[in-house]
Amino acid sequence: MPRIRLTRLLVLLVAVSVVASACRSASPPEAPSTVVVSTSRFGGLAEGSAGVEFVGLDHWLNSEPVTLASLAAQNRVVLVDFWTYTCVNCLRTLPFLADWHEKYAGRGLTIVGVHAPEFEFEKRPENVANAVREQGILYPVAQDNGMRTWDAFHNSVWPAKYLISPEALVVYRHFGEGDYAVTEEAIRAALTDAGYDVSDIEPGGVPEPSLDRATVGITRELYGGYERNYFPGGVYAAQEEYYLGPDRAVLYTDPGAPREHHQWYAQGEWRNEAEAIVHARATDDLQDYLAFQFVARAVNVVMHPSEQTGAYEVVVELDGRPLDPDAAGPDVAFDDEGRSLVTVDQPRMYRVVELPALGEHELVLRMDAEGANMYAVTFGAYTEGP
Repeated sequence: MPRIRLTRLLVLLVAVSVVASACRSASPPEAPSTVVVSTSRFGGLAEGSAGVEFVGLDHWLNSEPVTLASLAAQNRVVLVDFWTYTCVNCLRTLPFLADWHEKYAGRGLTIVGVHAPEFEFEKRPENVANAVREQGILYPVAQDNGMRTWDAFHNSVWPAKYLISPEALVVYRHFGEGDYAVTEEAIRAALTDAGYDVSDIEPGGVPEPSLDRATVGITRELYGGYERNYFPGGVYAAQEEYYLGPDRAVLYTDPGAPREHHQWYAQGEWRNEAEAIVHARATDDLQDYLAFQFVARAVNVVMHPSEQTGAYEVVVELDGRPLDPDAAGPDVAFDDEGRSLVTVDQPRMYRVVELPALGEHELVLRMDAEGANMYAVTFGAYTEGP
């Protein structure tokens, strides 16, 4: 069975009205809880330690290959950002990174996005290039498909940021979302220490997302593939047939309500693969589906075009009905019958549900195409966005 590498964890910092969420590596999943996050739990290079050199990076975008040594020789302060393009936690940080690049690139800051993939399809250069283009990323990005720079930094989460001085010292680090003002102040301090004047640049400018006031805990991320289901604490698949063996096509019968939280249910014929649950037959009546109960405002689904048919449609139902327009994410369209649809034509994260208020609901994803799939489902509690 493939090595278990990556599991995401959502942490809610309700005490300070900030969400600090991270996609976490090499640990069992946890149900949502209200906690104070400790950066020590994530490992990584410590503040004050010597930075390490990039290793194993290739397929550079927006730049020729660079090294930390070459940037230090130019008296550059470097912000290393570990990310992967289907991670919702990473995507939420991109507007802030873009703002810092725009304001400080001419004052001594170089941001290097180290793309460390969670799924196999995220290793493909064309997929990363598409994501960089669609997200409007202008700073250098390189692929760390072998996770060698990730390992050199002793990193364990996405997103993770390490601020490195021209003296090759880690002067600040941050794991997950949030603390954007604190991070920018660290950037400004490092640039000032390096001899750059940033006094005429106003900090801030990108509004920080607001957490729904009703948030206490939301549904954990759900995974479809057995890499993340066959170990204690996984158990994202609710039906025991899933665990009879890997790479098996099984005819599932959905037991219906009541459903357990933090798990998904299947109806019809599905094959459990390493990274996804995959529709194992072609149908024409939308009888096969995946369903789950959730508590959140937003639902995002990582899906891939079918290997058999290419692009396919997913019919989305919320509490037994099509989505209302005010509850539909930007990747949802409506057909002449009033159905809410997502067209899966790229391997990426799709923004499916964005509700006007946090609540508990049932979501059903109906798929006819053979090879239709679900890699992961993530949830959000912000008043806007994924």
